[in-house]
Amino acid sequence: MRFASLGSGSHGNATLVEVRATCLMIDCGFSCKETEKRLQQLGISPDSIDAILVTHEHSDHISGVARYSRRHGTPVWMTSGTEAMHQGGEVAELNIFNSHQSFSIGDIEIQPFPVPHDAREPCQFVFSDGQYRLGLLTDTGSITRHMVEALEGLDALILEFNHDPDMLADGPYPLGLKARVSGDFGHLSNAQAADLLGRLDLGRLKQLVAAHLSEKNNHPELAREHVENALGGHNVDIYIADQLVGIPWKNLIQNRLLPN
Repeated sequence: MRFASLGSGSHGNATLVEVRATCLMIDCGFSCKETEKRLQQLGISPDSIDAILVTHEHSDHISGVARYSRRHGTPVWMTSGTEAMHQGGEVAELNIFNSHQSFSIGDIEIQPFPVPHDAREPCQFVFSDGQYRLGLLTDTGSITRHMVEALEGLDALILEFNHDPDMLADGPYPLGLKARVSGDFGHLSNAQAADLLGRLDLGRLKQLVAAHLSEKNNHPELAREHVENALGGHNVDIYIADQLVGIPWKNLIQNRLLPN
């Protein structure tokens, strides 16, 4: 299993997960042209994506999905609630999944789980090749018991560290947007994400990616500090996914990461 990020933040999100002959793209919040460019930088042909999984209908996650799907004939998977809110046009092939039921695409086992976010039917995922498990959790405003249970026993985790509450309070956002971001259906703060890590059994975890950082309300150094404090003495490789380049391919094998 390997994974990468094409970019992570409020201006666009897309994540790749690959197991053997199957390559999935989770979300596509960039233009089709920009997505193709970023895929090529990772050595991936745009036509080789087997499916696009959509977490929710916000534009930074879904704006490029329909056009990309039509251009490359890529099947799209989303919840019925997300499909009801999707206004990007027809896709090449639409598949609806239940956010409480696991399913497989090619060589990848997918466990979706619902999250509290201000969208119609948002979800996040755990991916597995039968041996290793990768969790993806961004775009949630609070932590539920079900989320914690879904994320137990991971080998790698991509986790939202969106904002610092003091920076958000003192920052340029209007009051309504500040309330949305910090609310129970908004985005995880550094402290909330660290609290989630404190609830998990980290015995298998070997890699953590801090993702979806706010450009105006957070700093990578602040996010990393919270990650390190939450992990304590656990031997975990830490990465920060940014908006411009995301993160390059990371490989999981023998419960350790191979060098890039």
